[in-house]
Amino acid sequence: MDFKVADFASPEQLASIELRRRVLRWPLDLDFTPEQLATEVHELHLVAMNGDQLLACLVLTPQGKDVIKMRQVAVEPDIQGKGIGRQLVEFSEAVAKEKGFSKMVLHARDTAVPFYLRLNYEIEGEPFEEVSIPHRKMVKDL
Repeated sequence: MDFKVADFASPEQLASIELRRRVLRWPLDLDFTPEQLATEVHELHLVAMNGDQLLACLVLTPQGKDVIKMRQVAVEPDIQGKGIGRQLVEFSEAVAKEKGFSKMVLHARDTAVPFYLRLNYEIEGEPFEEVSIPHRKMVKDL
């Protein structure tokens, strides 16, 4: 398995859009607008690959000089729970540190909060609703 930063509009990044649609958007009867996808040109697209097959992805969005936001974490459904998501998050933390960021923030769906707690993220603030479902803000110093 290979972890890497995918170039915007590369085959890996385009495949990640489809994975994110299937795992994160379509179950909520949502999709991306062309405008939403166009803004991702300035973000970091991380992928886990097995040869040419995309296994997992996430997006990192700078939030200022020291803070970067992890979002849109998706793992192929048939391989969830096998540690690939954890490895991708750990890779994203290393990439963020290498780029000079000292804090990672994210909005975790309630169902994903235990996953991030195991990776030493902390809950910050009160629950809120995003894309029609409950979320928690979580943070970690890198």
